[in-house]
Amino acid sequence: MKVLVPVKRVIDSNVKARVKSDQSGVDLANVKMSINPFCEIAVEEAVRLKEKGVATEVVVVSIGPAQAQETLRQALAMGADRAVLIQTDQDLEPLEVAKVLKAAIAEENPNVVIMGKQAIDGDNNATGQMLAAILDWPQATFASAIELSADSAKVTREVDGGLQTIEVGLPAIITADLRLNEPRYASLPNIMKAKKKPLDVKEAASLGVDLKPHLKVLKVAEPAKRSAGIKVETAGDLVANLKTAGVL
Repeated sequence: MKVLVPVKRVIDSNVKARVKSDQSGVDLANVKMSINPFCEIAVEEAVRLKEKGVATEVVVVSIGPAQAQETLRQALAMGADRAVLIQTDQDLEPLEVAKVLKAAIAEENPNVVIMGKQAIDGDNNATGQMLAAILDWPQATFASAIELSADSAKVTREVDGGLQTIEVGLPAIITADLRLNEPRYASLPNIMKAKKKPLDVKEAASLGVDLKPHLKVLKVAEPAKRSAGIKVETAGDLVANLKTAGVL
């Protein structure tokens, strides 16, 4: 069974994002980048499936600039077998990402795609669902547990009311939620081995996919700073202030 895992290069989750001076986007210059946390969880799950003997090959795919090779090497160090970089300097929207992944899936022919439910930069939570739609594959989103068999997947999903367990036929799209697993730290020997694992690079334009954007960013701005609070002397003063603010 072949598992394909899309991964995205994003600003490290421990770094505070800065807005460009012209408010055209987020400043990525001299900023630490790393693998998207939800994608990392998806890689970990795929590697665990291989360790259990369920999966025979784990292929990681990234869409982005040449620097995304570092992200793929990180996934290879975690235990993925090989990687593919679909190179483009364009910041693709979820629909275009789904179209590119569809072309990659047509070449790789995986049995299942496990991917992060969302990227922490755009927070769109849309690519997995769009990919399932254009492939006409079943989907299981927000997975907190996955059990794979030869022709189906039993997935426990996190929903507002608790947990929901569903079964979908393969091939399928599964998106990983936060509590699916705890990703491992890559050991130094595995980091060294990852440098020798195959990593293919191909241009996004060679896939014959229309990458024309459908959205236009008008402005990116930081959240407004919170105004300072006030101290009150008595509970009566507190109630009076709350009434003045319209809370009570």
